[in-house]
Amino acid sequence: MAICSFKASFGVLFYSFVIYFLAFQFCCIDANSTLVVNAANKASARLIPDTFLGVFFEEINHAGAGGLWAELVSNRGFEAGGPNNTLNIFPWLIIGNESSISVSINRSSCFERNKAALQMEVHCGDHKPCPSGGVGISNPGYWGMNIEQGKRYKVVYYVKSEGKFDFQLSFTGVDVIKAASNITHAFGDGGWNRLETILEAKATNHNSSLQITTTTEGSYLLDQVSAMPLDTYMGHGFRNDLFQMVADLKPKILRFPGGTYVEGDYLQNRYQWKNTIGPWEERPGHFDDIWNYWSDDGIGYLEYLQLAEDLGTLPIWVFNAGISYHGEINTSAIAPYVQDALDGIEFARGSPTSKWGSVRAAMGHPRPFDLRYVAVGNEDCGHFNYQGNYLKFHDAIRFAYPDIKIISNCDASTTPLNHSADLFDFHIYTDSKDMFSMSTHFDTTSRSGPKAFVSEYAVVGADAANGSLLAAVAEAAFLIGLEKNSDVVEMVCYAPLFSNINDRTWIPDAIVFGSYQVYGTPSYWVQKLFIESSGATFLDSTLNTTSSNKLTASAIIWQNSTDRKNYLRIKVVNFGTTTESLNISINGLNSNVQQYGSTNTVLTSTNVMDENSFLEPKKVVPQTSSLEKDDKDMNVILSPYSVTSLDLLI
Repeated sequence: MAICSFKASFGVLFYSFVIYFLAFQFCCIDANSTLVVNAANKASARLIPDTFLGVFFEEINHAGAGGLWAELVSNRGFEAGGPNNTLNIFPWLIIGNESSISVSINRSSCFERNKAALQMEVHCGDHKPCPSGGVGISNPGYWGMNIEQGKRYKVVYYVKSEGKFDFQLSFTGVDVIKAASNITHAFGDGGWNRLETILEAKATNHNSSLQITTTTEGSYLLDQVSAMPLDTYMGHGFRNDLFQMVADLKPKILRFPGGTYVEGDYLQNRYQWKNTIGPWEERPGHFDDIWNYWSDDGIGYLEYLQLAEDLGTLPIWVFNAGISYHGEINTSAIAPYVQDALDGIEFARGSPTSKWGSVRAAMGHPRPFDLRYVAVGNEDCGHFNYQGNYLKFHDAIRFAYPDIKIISNCDASTTPLNHSADLFDFHIYTDSKDMFSMSTHFDTTSRSGPKAFVSEYAVVGADAANGSLLAAVAEAAFLIGLEKNSDVVEMVCYAPLFSNINDRTWIPDAIVFGSYQVYGTPSYWVQKLFIESSGATFLDSTLNTTSSNKLTASAIIWQNSTDRKNYLRIKVVNFGTTTESLNISINGLNSNVQQYGSTNTVLTSTNVMDENSFLEPKKVVPQTSSLEKDDKDMNVILSPYSVTSLDLLI
């Protein structure tokens, strides 16, 4: 994309030079499309909801466990094997052979809600020497622990033993080089003891394991082994680089914790918030049977609320409506679920003297959280008992908390709801062509009913691969359509947000990470082009084209929060295979477009299936250059499969 008479700044990538070179070839031809921005029509101008762009966090693809939640140890309480497990300690490994050490699961832990502990019998030390380095257990975390030189890590574990013992704790890499090590000497009294040590890394190793070894013969019980970096975001347990990726989207709302994660494949494995609060050692954890992995629930209900607060965004709590994939509660028996939801709201926003507010206060957060939205279930509208259950939740919440906005799972974008709701959920996963066409989906939605919450959208399948330019361009068109319909669309979130590179169960995702690396897919970068839409003024515009129906555009006025300057932003998507020439006219603007201070941002690439990766994390990212412009008409050249964003200083 390029603009006639505009001067591109130096320093852009090579492909940007190609685009600008092509633009000079086209800048003198007649435009085959026109966009007229009507800034004078006050009646059609409107404010986009301040809550417009948000994020949706689900425990999927190890987004939390092994991701945003910085806990390094996987299966820290030895509970992942289930209540009848006696031998499975995965992913823990044994250091030493059977003649030196044997381990099993013992169900006599001091923690009432998670009784599994590791029984470790050490057969060497007194009567025969132990191998060099001792014997014990090792935990690789989630596909390797990232240990970095100079950083400090707190290791906590519980041990029960008789007599004196020594444990060596170390972070050891695949090359057997110890990144950090510490020896603890203790005297067991036959009871459980909490031990804590700080390890400072002397070297960097991105694929380390935590090893607990000893050369003292004896019988030991171990439980609740945790290793956390001390430099998490504000000390709240969030991995800094992943937190920052989310913060850079400047989300206005945070939907959590699911998704199907809330439902469970079976109800016994649904997300139960009361099991995720309190001291981390006492949380029982649960098997995520939808996405097929164990969660220690280190990131629990309070942590999600804290995440929203740290991001400066409003939380949207999704709770179970008595429905899973393979089971549902009859409306006549839904009362305990309703009470559980009411308790959860009280935990979040009740006074510190209330029953559940006092529990929150005891966890270190006496001030109530700003919970204004709740969603009753996830994708449950088609279930037999949903509407009956929904009404029980709705009436109870409306009575106790009349200010809370309640979100129904039933889609009202084409057919009005037959029950009361403040918002309705809308999810769309489809191919790129259909996503582009969905930009007009809400044009005919009733303006007299509840507002729409587009809480999950993404291009999926072959068009998306692992996160392609093609998918991102189609999604940009869809978001422009939501901007146009922001009088009825109140909020929107892409899904899923995160994926660990080692667990890509669901693709694509906005943010991909490993133990120490992270990048945003093109879909992530498209979202950044819509950050300023939240709370902006939407302007009426008319797009006419004689050559293509693959263009869509919008215009907003937004204010930069840093310098308080106002900008007219025009976004244009070209979803076609050919270059387009677009003439833009701005009518009725009270002030002139300033000659300096405007910018031109383009997201495109040489191949529609181009993706970002750890090797090329910014292969497909927006490229921004400065513009010089002193009038309200311009000619723009739009590259095939591109997103263009013009910020004109006014």
